[in-house]
Amino acid sequence: MKEITLDAKGQSLGRVASQAAAILRGKTIAEFAPNKAPELKLTVINLKDVKITGRKLKGKMYGKRSEYLGSYREEAMEKIIAKKGIGYVFKEAVNGMLHRTKIKKPMLKNLLIKE
Repeated sequence: MKEITLDAKGQSLGRVASQAAAILRGKTIAEFAPNKAPELKLTVINLKDVKITGRKLKGKMYGKRSEYLGSYREEAMEKIIAKKGIGYVFKEAVNGMLHRTKIKKPMLKNLLIKE
């Protein structure tokens, strides 16, 4: 199993997330196959030093819901980072950039985040 380290220091959140999604998909290795999850581990380091540009801290909303009617809740990125950490926000960004297929979960399991 191949191990790749990605340094996020000084880069914007979206740029690092798109690089991570491409690596997890296997686009950077020679044995790329769109129907198979590559056998690699991606470790993202220095995530606490990532830049969040613009008004995203207060303006970007993350929603969640349950089965009940009227249960939709939204929270700003600032509160999510305070509660769950920047790793959760990064994982959600990468999750949104991967294809919605049955190999999405195995790809996300290969993502390790070290803040």
